[in-house]
Amino acid sequence: MLYKTLRLTVAPMIRVAWRPGFEGRENIPEEGPAILACNHLSVADHYFLALTTPRHIATMAKVEYFVRTGVKGRLIGATVKGLGQIAVDRSGGRKSAQALGPSEQVLNEGRLFAIFPEGTRSPDGRLHKGKTGVARLALATGAPVIPIGLIGTDKVLPTGKTVPRMSKVQVNIGKPLDFARYEGMHDNRVTLRAVTDQIMDAIAELSGQEYVDAYAKRRPGKTTE
Repeated sequence: MLYKTLRLTVAPMIRVAWRPGFEGRENIPEEGPAILACNHLSVADHYFLALTTPRHIATMAKVEYFVRTGVKGRLIGATVKGLGQIAVDRSGGRKSAQALGPSEQVLNEGRLFAIFPEGTRSPDGRLHKGKTGVARLALATGAPVIPIGLIGTDKVLPTGKTVPRMSKVQVNIGKPLDFARYEGMHDNRVTLRAVTDQIMDAIAELSGQEYVDAYAKRRPGKTTE
């Protein structure tokens, strides 16, 4: 309900104010499951991504948002839950992998799920090595992966800023990537790495970013996503 409300109120204002450009919207299916795999430049990525389709898009949010206390904390928790976001523990390892269970459920229900394979916002504007969770989801569910390149969102809302700026935004949506040939190999590390790299190559082509074969590191002292 909250997601629908924002689509009717905030979404039109974003369209009018920023007039974002979209290329390849037809690549997002009108029904059925799909994984939207995007580069991650800014908190604003979520808002422009939501404009790509009238369908609800489930995403991940760090688990801290769901357990905060106080009036403000509870309001944030209620908001992320109302938007249908999935809690993820970003400490890594098994805890982070546990978020893939609810993500698989979203896809098995025939819905859309968006993921930022870099795991955090780019610290330098370049596209960094993707984590293999996106490949694991694709191979476990059979859902196609739709690569998306976001351009200019880091100018709209730079890291550390709370007031958005006027800047051109372009959203390029690639053709679906089908990994059905790897069915049953979602626990094979070599396959997961190869699939993830193919997805990141597609995102790089769409975003025009320089690719860095190293994981993105969070800025010291920065814990927000």
